[in-house]
Amino acid sequence: MTSFVDRVNLQVIAGKGGNGCVSVHREKFKPLGGPDGGDGGHGGNVVFVVDPNVHTLLDFHFQSRLQAGNGKHGKGSNRDGATGETLHVAVPNGTVVYASGEQLADLTGIGTELTIASGGRGGRGNASLVSSKRRVPGFAELGEPGDELDITLELKSVADVGLVGFPSAGKSSLIAAMSAARPKIADYPFTTLTPNLGVVSAGETTYTIADVPGLIPGAAQGKGLGLEFLRHIERCAVLAHVIDCANLETDRDPVSDIDALEHELAEYGGLNDRPRIIVLNKIDIPDGRELAEFVRPDLEKYGWPVFEASAVSREGLRELSFAFARAVEDYRAKQPPIEATRVVIRPAAIDDSGFEVRKLTPAYEGDVEFVITGQKPERWVGQTNFENEEAIGYLADRLANLGIEEELAKQGAVPGSVVRISETEFEWEPTDPSIIATVGPRGTDARFERTDRKSADERLAERKGRRTELLERVAKEEEARGKRRRG
Repeated sequence: MTSFVDRVNLQVIAGKGGNGCVSVHREKFKPLGGPDGGDGGHGGNVVFVVDPNVHTLLDFHFQSRLQAGNGKHGKGSNRDGATGETLHVAVPNGTVVYASGEQLADLTGIGTELTIASGGRGGRGNASLVSSKRRVPGFAELGEPGDELDITLELKSVADVGLVGFPSAGKSSLIAAMSAARPKIADYPFTTLTPNLGVVSAGETTYTIADVPGLIPGAAQGKGLGLEFLRHIERCAVLAHVIDCANLETDRDPVSDIDALEHELAEYGGLNDRPRIIVLNKIDIPDGRELAEFVRPDLEKYGWPVFEASAVSREGLRELSFAFARAVEDYRAKQPPIEATRVVIRPAAIDDSGFEVRKLTPAYEGDVEFVITGQKPERWVGQTNFENEEAIGYLADRLANLGIEEELAKQGAVPGSVVRISETEFEWEPTDPSIIATVGPRGTDARFERTDRKSADERLAERKGRRTELLERVAKEEEARGKRRRG
């Protein structure tokens, strides 16, 4: 049964926002109670949290769909809907998140959080849509859908020392002897099928040690198990070559083993700056000790520290653990200090119209002639209930105020042109028919060419004429009232 998974594909869906409510307050002796529909609740987020108790992505192997709670709908009496439940997902330290082939985040450090998908906003109820022109709205906004995306999680173990070597070199035995880890150990190749982690304390230094399943020539190109697990040593501060000095294969020797391992590490890339340590293992066997003493001068030419050790007799393990600690401390001291993440705020340009109108020439997508894109119009269309005529009118007003009608007219749209916003298609009917008459070709305006406009003198003469008529009418009324009094 699978017990270790370090790469999974997931579908992440944030919660949908709740719909706003359409309600009018009704109470005895309050005939004009007014609208009181509440807003819908926001959808829940999907948040990844680094948990020290999680060491594998096994749980996601059986649950490939993560979905947060939806927001509740608004209700009457100004009751807003509840916010959807946020889904907190525990992931192991060293999890890398990819989407569409691009890295979104590298989650390292206990307690690190990442909001991978944001919930949709709840729709406004009719109480929130009241304005001076619309006193009792008969509609409400729909909730917005939450973010939905397909991601890939990849685990890269966070360890300070990485043990690399051929199969059956004794890497798992060293971890078991130096730490409290208890990996599977057997006398056949590829016993280790998953990376093993152990914690070692040497003086005041505490570090983690990990082994990689046995590497063989061609591992960097996918041969054997190397390609699957080489990524687990990317974060290691120190790499230790574990050499099997009791190997019975006549075509192998410690020098050729190190050359082969270094070739695979160079092919994988990104590990040239890591310090190396050579560990001549299994010196408890007489032939192994003789071979270690024989090849030691040849190995010193690499310029790396060479240690002899035995996981069985524990000989040399103390010196080796302190050597690892010194190398880890030196590597940590050379790293630049960790700086707090800088938050960069980039406000939208003040002249940004917020939309784009594109004319399809010819109309190759069915009958669609114009396509409108932009965050605002797409959001507004998603919030509109197209079964409510008043809601449709409200959407038309918003689009007209944004300038979309004028832009459509400039690009040659006429009443009845098929326009698409997001996934919604409709026939365009301008709210202001004068737009079509007044907006001509680019750089012209028919309103400036009108010849029936009255001059200032003509308007002044009309005002004087109306005033004279008013005075004459008042004088006649006064004369008629005087005659009635005398008679």
